[in-house]
Amino acid sequence: MPRVMLILPTETYRATAFLKAADDLGLQVVVASNEAPTLATLMEGRVLTLDLRQPVESADRAMEFAARWPVDAVVGVDEGSVVTAATVAERLGTPHRNPVSAVRATRDKRQLRARLAKAGLRQPSFAELDITAGDEALDAAIGISGLPCVIKPVDLAASRGVIRADDRAESGVAARRVGALMREICGDGVLPPLIIESYVEGAEVALEGLVQEGSLAVIALFDKPDPLVGPFFEETIYVTPSRLDAAMQGAVLDAVRAAVSALGLRHGPVHAEVRMDGDVPVVIEVAARSIGGLCSQVIRLSCADAPSEVRTLENVILREACGLPLGAVHMVDKACGVFMLPMPAAGILRGVRGVEEAESVAGITGVAMSIPIGERVRPLPEGDRYLGFIFARGETPRGVEASLRRAQGLLDIEISAA
Repeated sequence: MPRVMLILPTETYRATAFLKAADDLGLQVVVASNEAPTLATLMEGRVLTLDLRQPVESADRAMEFAARWPVDAVVGVDEGSVVTAATVAERLGTPHRNPVSAVRATRDKRQLRARLAKAGLRQPSFAELDITAGDEALDAAIGISGLPCVIKPVDLAASRGVIRADDRAESGVAARRVGALMREICGDGVLPPLIIESYVEGAEVALEGLVQEGSLAVIALFDKPDPLVGPFFEETIYVTPSRLDAAMQGAVLDAVRAAVSALGLRHGPVHAEVRMDGDVPVVIEVAARSIGGLCSQVIRLSCADAPSEVRTLENVILREACGLPLGAVHMVDKACGVFMLPMPAAGILRGVRGVEEAESVAGITGVAMSIPIGERVRPLPEGDRYLGFIFARGETPRGVEASLRRAQGLLDIEISAA
């Protein structure tokens, strides 16, 4: 069977799902991570330590490794690993890979916006802003984006550091707050700029897809029924199938396909965020990765090569990367969804009550708390983790949403200030 290198940041949510999928497929796995496992010396040919902040250096190390243990596919499992994975795959010459420049464009909102603009796609107006810039530069950027605007880092994900500002005073406060976060994160002193975008009113949807030889196939189109209006943008409920009408769904798909083409993505998963300005889709984000957190647990798939077999999203991603049989991909369930539990406050997580009651709600298939009791937590826009996830399946998206809301209402989260 093929040998696949999984680029797994130690802090990722996604390791378990990908490792299980690889095991189910019988793949030989190389775990490439930024920290060596305790028993690394006993796992020769199966582990590789990389500095994921240095893609070129990582590719050099991967080449040395592959000279002894050839690698057939490279998969980055989340946002923090996709550029390194693309760089390693390009150096190794694996067949199912994206151009590094395309993946870099998904990780840098300036490049993303520039490529979509060149392709004539509808997207927010935008301007770059240096973190150290003064009032004149901020005024000039707002002159391009207009008000209200959204201020965000160019290279973070999951709404981290994203703030809506409705007027000039709020814009200044937001820029300083996001700048402070970036100074905290960037210990090496290299501060990437911010980007200021026009705020787009309207419902938001998320498209999960798989690109094969440059062609995008839709896996699921998720509604986000809780309005994302700011000032911060905590995502909560995802439900599929979408309740947008057929014409609007078709417009979303066309917009994301055009964005994928403009970016030059050729292979692998895509997660895209789109706002509906009336009936016109506005592309907000396109990422060269699958859905984040533990959300993929709710996705069950059937593929044309084995219609009776139920597969996970990670199974399908690995099949595509390794060139294994796949065919057309379809969701198994009539409707499904996930509730991502945002941090309600900053402090120490003291307890979570009501999990068993939540799991007993009709339609709920599981509740997974992702942060240990006693750990310090931090909400958006500075925080970078969800408290947990609730999963549901059902006959209709409306019924799934109702189950998720009932289950969430049964949870009692205790967070103390210290």
